[in-house]
Amino acid sequence: MFNAIAAPFGMLLMWLYELVNNYALSLILIAILVRILLLPFQMKGKRGQLRMSRLNPKMDELRKKHAANKQKLNEETAKLYREEGINPASGCLWNFIQMPIMLALFWAIRQPITVMMRVAEGFIYPEPFTHDGVNYATGPIYQRLVEAGYQFVEGGQATWEQIFQTRFMNDYWYQYNFNDFVDYGLRRMDFSLGMLDLGQVPEWQVWNFDWSDSTVWLPLLLLFFFPVLSCGAQFISAAVMRKTNPMATPAEGTPGAGSMGTMMKFMPLMSLVFGFMFPAALAVYWTTGTVLQIGQDLWLNKRYTRILDAEDAEKEKIRKEKEAVLEAKRLETERKKAEGIIEENKNKSKRKKQKGSKQARLEKAAEWEKKISPKKKDRENENKHEPSRIGNRRYARGRAYDPDRYSKGSATSETGELLDDDSLAIDVADDFVDLPDSEIADTDSFPDDDYFEEDESDDYEDDDDFEDDYEDDDDDYDDEEN
Repeated sequence: MFNAIAAPFGMLLMWLYELVNNYALSLILIAILVRILLLPFQMKGKRGQLRMSRLNPKMDELRKKHAANKQKLNEETAKLYREEGINPASGCLWNFIQMPIMLALFWAIRQPITVMMRVAEGFIYPEPFTHDGVNYATGPIYQRLVEAGYQFVEGGQATWEQIFQTRFMNDYWYQYNFNDFVDYGLRRMDFSLGMLDLGQVPEWQVWNFDWSDSTVWLPLLLLFFFPVLSCGAQFISAAVMRKTNPMATPAEGTPGAGSMGTMMKFMPLMSLVFGFMFPAALAVYWTTGTVLQIGQDLWLNKRYTRILDAEDAEKEKIRKEKEAVLEAKRLETERKKAEGIIEENKNKSKRKKQKGSKQARLEKAAEWEKKISPKKKDRENENKHEPSRIGNRRYARGRAYDPDRYSKGSATSETGELLDDDSLAIDVADDFVDLPDSEIADTDSFPDDDYFEEDESDDYEDDDDFEDDYEDDDDDYDDEEN
């Protein structure tokens, strides 16, 4: 699996080595190519970092406002990031992308024969295998190494077995005819950089060096400084980033909180530890990449600072223009209020429009009520002018209701004067006294039941008239409202 992932980087490194015929220079070139490949991610991350750094004042306000409520602080911080279009994790995303590239390159450096040269694994192992239809009892390269007297290593050093084999074949390339396997992909490769062997793992136990022979301790001491140089470059890179980019610290619990700070602290220490675990070639690549990163960071900081300043100036200009427009509208509204001019604001939300419609209906209802309600003078003479009215109901007692229906013009005195109810009652009683008992007992003289039933039906008809009139009033009200 790792061979498949590392294969593109191994093939690229091998192509660069054959191009320049120098292992150290090929590592420097591949570091440059990787930096170019990662530049778009670094640009995006740098822009996000600078935008976050400009949120420091707002972040300080949120911390003061919600100091006692961490959950609210986290919610407001996440909301602020959404409004500004910032991803807190974008600043360190491109740093994480470097890790798989470095691991793939490490795998290619560790296995130059099978990954960089693309030689089938069976050629360097003692087990039988078949290649292109040919059966081999053991790997032919393995057999040639045994014949040349190569000492296979065991234990932890076996991790670097292919590096040792490549170094040995380079030293005895023509003596043992290792060029016979060129058709299978084998290439001669030299890891040396002057007196240094970049395929060697640096030693950190300097007290165990043989200080009596400079040809022994000097290369070891120089290799010792490779991891130290890589670690120092990482510290300088972190310092430059802190100085040029005062990052806003995300609230605890928000996405990306502390990720950038953690990365900046541990990356230098990781480079130091890995530098003493892997061949010096990896330290060369790491140091070169870090130096290039410092240069890119300074350039991007200057570039995006200028761009963001222009964007902030444009935003401030737009904000001031909006404030000026709102202030002008406010002053115009105040002037119209002072002059008594009322102008409907047509730019309303749905809720405001519904509220205005409801108010208009209430005003219409009040106007209609005022229109149909009796005047004060009429209310004082309600029984005279509208005897059937009860409150706002004009025909509550019936349209034909008349309080004087049974008394008006129904009885007169002998002199021709209109009798009131009391006089009429006395006269009727006297008439009854003068009547004989036989006439009093004659019930035929009284109105029959049909008379009362007819009157009752008339009352019901009056009620029906009242209902019809009431419904007419409702219809008139609805028409007025519409």
